[in-house]
Amino acid sequence: MSDFPDTPREQAKSLENVLLAACRGDRSSTGFYQQLRTELMQDSVLKPLLPEFVRTGRDLSHFWGYIKPYSPHWAPRETHVRDAMTPLINYLEGANAAPVDNVATDVLQKFDADGVHIVWQKALDRRHTDPDGAITSARTLLETVCKRILDEASETYSDKDDLPALYRAVAMNLQIAPSQHTEDAFKRILGGVTSVVEGLGSLRNKIGDAHGQGGKPVRPSARHAQLAVNLAGAMATFLVDTWIARNT
Repeated sequence: MSDFPDTPREQAKSLENVLLAACRGDRSSTGFYQQLRTELMQDSVLKPLLPEFVRTGRDLSHFWGYIKPYSPHWAPRETHVRDAMTPLINYLEGANAAPVDNVATDVLQKFDADGVHIVWQKALDRRHTDPDGAITSARTLLETVCKRILDEASETYSDKDDLPALYRAVAMNLQIAPSQHTEDAFKRILGGVTSVVEGLGSLRNKIGDAHGQGGKPVRPSARHAQLAVNLAGAMATFLVDTWIARNT
């Protein structure tokens, strides 16, 4: 289906909703259930967190055969499903949250809830279960923030501009380029920021999922994705905070 949920968190919530409807006898979404179950079962991290009745139940008819005898009433069935789905949903909604998450989420949602924040949320959702996708989303986040700031500043850029080029334009506009400062400490810090941006671009090109790879591809782990997402979140927050400070 065209609106199949993009992230594991969205997929888990959709699965829960389908199961809750089935607790009342509605088995019309069995095809959707099968898609969701297949997607989540393929993940070696998430599979053990799925309820046993999902791991063993191939469709909603199987689930109905399990849940109907559990109770003659809807409410206890639904409570049972919610309780069984809690480990998976808790894991996806924050069991592995990092300190930067909440700060970045608040800042980026206020800045652009429909654009920047959506990309950030995808990066968060994917970092522990889809490291390749998380690294790609981390770079996309910075690209999106840079373009949004340049748009707000009425600065032009090309669709061919890569992340370092976009960042250099933003840095000059916000006066955070190393060349715009004479104090050695600031030059070092801002030079380090530039290196982080270039490093994220390089990391995504080498081990993200945006490009095809040869016979021995380098596969990122969750810790690589965590690093990339945390760096991107901190950088995006810094750029947005600087933009707001210079325009208020």
